[in-house]
Amino acid sequence: MAENEERSTMSRRRFLKNSSYVAGGAIGGGFLGTFLGRDLLRGTQQNSNGENSVNDFNRALMHFTRQSDFELLSAAVERIFPADDNGPGAIELGVPFFIDHQLAGSYGHNDREYMQGPFYPGSDFQGYQTRLKRHEVFDVGIKGIEEESRKEFDSSFTGLEGDQQDQILQKFQDNDVALKGVTSSTFFELLRSATLEGAYSDPLYGGNGNMKGWLMKEFPGSYMSYIEEIEEEEFINKEPQPLRAHIVSE
Repeated sequence: MAENEERSTMSRRRFLKNSSYVAGGAIGGGFLGTFLGRDLLRGTQQNSNGENSVNDFNRALMHFTRQSDFELLSAAVERIFPADDNGPGAIELGVPFFIDHQLAGSYGHNDREYMQGPFYPGSDFQGYQTRLKRHEVFDVGIKGIEEESRKEFDSSFTGLEGDQQDQILQKFQDNDVALKGVTSSTFFELLRSATLEGAYSDPLYGGNGNMKGWLMKEFPGSYMSYIEEIEEEEFINKEPQPLRAHIVSE
């Protein structure tokens, strides 16, 4: 099993190495900015460890209507971004709720995006080519994961061992599973990107719980300026700061 973890294309080391570009949020046209409301800017709670947890009140499903689908999503993103000695995994960071909320918003419904045909395999620079909206892609993909798991191992995906779950996800990454309306590799890439964005986005959007994703990256978060530090010769460690830190109390 240790050998499988080492060879897995979904290893934690590889994801952390390749995901620096999303630290602090997505770049251009991604999830962020699609789920912003006044109530999200207010209020903190404390968890059992005494840490401020900004988005506990966001732990409610907005897209998924079946708990089993959400549990499958949670298991999948945890394999993509698992907890280990470097820090928490996707579930602790709130990634499943982040994805659920985004699929319920303009990202999931492709608002203000051109969605007319013809649809055909495009280049790597054209994004996915399908008439399905993103929330539909996730619905089809999650159903496909469950069907493939039962076909391959006669068990639900959530009941599989970690290396077995990796085998299923690897088949999706390699485009070896037939899905209706979208390729399995397209779904996997959307799932992977969503996982990373949820791990590193500002906590305002429901992921990156207690900014632990940023802490793993030593990313400072959102500061208005660095005018006091810009001329310092030595590296300065700064505690991460979320967007809510800039809100003026009424």
